[in-house]
Amino acid sequence: MKILQLHNRYQIVGGEEGVVQAEKQLLESHGHQVRLLEVTNDDLVGAKAKLGAAIGAIYSQASKQLVLEELKSFQPDVVHVHNFFPLLSPSVYDACQDAGIPVVQTLHNYRLICPKAMLFRDGQVCEVCVGKSVAIEGIQSGCYRGSKAQTAVVAAMLSYHQWRGTWAQRVTTYIALTEFQKQKLMEGGLPADKIQVKSNFIEMPEMAPVDRQDFVLFVGRLAEEKGVADLIAAYRYAQSSGDANPPLPPLQVVGDGPLKAELMAEVEQAGLNDRITFLGRQDKMQVLNLMQTAQVLVFPSIWYEGFPLTLAEAFACGLPAIVPNLGSMAEIVKPNQTGFQFRSRDVEDLAGVILAAVSDHDRLQRLSRQARQTYEQNYTAPINYDRLVEIYQNVLDR
Repeated sequence: MKILQLHNRYQIVGGEEGVVQAEKQLLESHGHQVRLLEVTNDDLVGAKAKLGAAIGAIYSQASKQLVLEELKSFQPDVVHVHNFFPLLSPSVYDACQDAGIPVVQTLHNYRLICPKAMLFRDGQVCEVCVGKSVAIEGIQSGCYRGSKAQTAVVAAMLSYHQWRGTWAQRVTTYIALTEFQKQKLMEGGLPADKIQVKSNFIEMPEMAPVDRQDFVLFVGRLAEEKGVADLIAAYRYAQSSGDANPPLPPLQVVGDGPLKAELMAEVEQAGLNDRITFLGRQDKMQVLNLMQTAQVLVFPSIWYEGFPLTLAEAFACGLPAIVPNLGSMAEIVKPNQTGFQFRSRDVEDLAGVILAAVSDHDRLQRLSRQARQTYEQNYTAPINYDRLVEIYQNVLDR
């Protein structure tokens, strides 16, 4: 099978880019021919380039022509779009339709139903624009990059293509990452019969088992939506409780981001330097080593998430996770099976769940085994390959 992947890479590289490359390598390892047509937001230098990109985000004739030429050259069986925004634009779907090639679109976020793509605004979940023909509230709030003008462009793109039937008629099949995400996309107007669910996956290298140590782990970008501020607040709450409860275990924080300096200052001011350690950005192997030695992963994100690869990595390492009862996280991490849940944004409850989790060694061992089993049953490369090829075959059969 020949697959053409289309991807608009962001300036801040994240898990989405890793998924694109991992799927490409997975397909190639099974003998498929894969070509990746990728553009990058790094090309947007200067006001003129950004203005052109804003106009082209709604419909780019140049991108349509680029894809048509690629289709003629490569002659794929399937086109798999990972991200068209902003440089490729939805015009790529028209190119595929003109060439008679079916389209699979992975929805790594909520872009088709939310101008910001996150269903998140002002520090909390927001669905005010879901299902509306025009995202007026999003424009008024400047949801996309804090700009009303830029948000208006995104909202115009969404409204125009909803009106002309692009989402419903020009994409053969969508891939949602969880059942929760599928439900939200349906609420936003995407046809239910066109949405298939396929999670992300990771390939876990062989690693020798090691003993667990007395610490809990956070891995993620130090940004508002990841909830790390709530995690620090939970430690501050536990400290203020005095002798009423045992202290929370040491916390190791892996990652970098815009809140790093602020969070480090808060930890120092609260006198928590002996409990919380910031390790900065770490390479993949070091993160996996930490996951193999931690007692539990704390993943306190305050938005719905798509499918966090961090959770799949934790399960692969036999590491139970603590997550909020929110969005995709509550679907992925099952209480008393692969981890624990706390009430979202409730720092007191989070502190209590952390303490309860590390207080029962036998339960942690059982959850560790079940987390690894969940990885083996759902998130390995072979299982993901079978599901992906099944989706491709279905669109070809249509």
